[in-house]
Amino acid sequence: MSRSPSNSRSTRSALRLAITAAVSASVLALVAACSSGGGSGGGADADYTPPAKDLSAKITYAYWDATQTKAIKENIAGFNEEYPNIKVNLDVTPWETYWTKIQTQASSNTLPDLFWLNGPNFQLYASNGKVAPITSQVKGGYIDPKNYPESLVKLYNLDGMQYGVPKDFDTIGLWYNKDLFAKAGVAEPTADWTWADLSTAANTISSKLKGDGVYGVAGGMDGQTTYYNTIFQAGGSVVDGTKSGYGDAATQKGLEFWTDLIKSGASPTMQQLTDTPGDQWFTSGKVAMYYGGSWFRAALSDAPVKDAVQVAPLPKGEKQATVIHGVANVVAANSKNAQAARALQNYLASEKAQKQQGDAGSIIPAFTGTQQAFADSLPGVDLKVFLDAVDYSVPLPVSKNSAAWNALETKLLPDAFSGDKSVKSVGDDLAKQMDADLAKEK
Repeated sequence: MSRSPSNSRSTRSALRLAITAAVSASVLALVAACSSGGGSGGGADADYTPPAKDLSAKITYAYWDATQTKAIKENIAGFNEEYPNIKVNLDVTPWETYWTKIQTQASSNTLPDLFWLNGPNFQLYASNGKVAPITSQVKGGYIDPKNYPESLVKLYNLDGMQYGVPKDFDTIGLWYNKDLFAKAGVAEPTADWTWADLSTAANTISSKLKGDGVYGVAGGMDGQTTYYNTIFQAGGSVVDGTKSGYGDAATQKGLEFWTDLIKSGASPTMQQLTDTPGDQWFTSGKVAMYYGGSWFRAALSDAPVKDAVQVAPLPKGEKQATVIHGVANVVAANSKNAQAARALQNYLASEKAQKQQGDAGSIIPAFTGTQQAFADSLPGVDLKVFLDAVDYSVPLPVSKNSAAWNALETKLLPDAFSGDKSVKSVGDDLAKQMDADLAKEK
């Protein structure tokens, strides 16, 4: 993610962070700069027709994950077979500074022609007229949203208008250590597991392997991988338009799933998880189960536990659900080479280009039917779990200024997870403060 940041940690380690602080604290300055720059949500959407094959142009494609450069270059080579005179400059900026750079460029109307956006940042840029809709490309049949997961397509739709073309995606699964289950004498997870099944197994493993310093499951403060999933499984919500869901009983039940596990000793404490993140507890063999994204398989290739790892669907609450997130390719609304940029956007959305991305092994491509390389990338591990999860996926919760209430989550929720305050009191307080921030987005 990414969080996922693409997949950050969407696309890998970058996308996971996106959910907590996709935009810097100066996001309001960007909104002001965008508004003063004449952008009024919507952006340009001139009718698209494919450029002449001999079109000569120079465009810039910006992204943050250098590990995808090889696959992207293969994409560009394929694109240049169709448009040999369109030169594409690849501008890769590390995740840590990518958004600062994009923010500056948006404020000065110098955005790259084509660039990556993720869910937490999308609405901010689209609502301020910085991203071009793809309406004419869809109507013309150059891009078909039906080729991508519906929940992911919705993530890049604002006020009924589609802006981004999904490039990749990630979902969440239950990673587990078969050896620890066997040592504790506990049956391995199945696709039919419920919250009660996980709780029983986690508490049993923690009790039986306490002498080894092993816990049954790892909680944590990463909403994309942990509590957003259980909130949706409980029938709750995080944000709905201009209203927070944290004051709802169902949402609070989704949080209590984790506070109960921590309180019972089935999971390390919040202080322990602050000192050592849950993924490290798992890769070091000290946690039997870990709620992790599809990107996590990259961290397992050299881990001490790699031969003991398997993955199952997330246990069900009131229903089955998982967060889905992924990066989208978007065209700057004020691109001076819009036809060339849109032509590249279309090509990158094609089955051919998506398969090239998938075969490189670094992501799950968004185009349905191009994900087999990912499924085969960790022999012996059922990675198809992450592909099947698309059927019950829910878009990563976002708004026009996700960063504001992401910061509130980070500030307030630890008191609930640590047991210092009740889930209800924290949830109600978070909802009140979050509603105030959401009201400013109108």
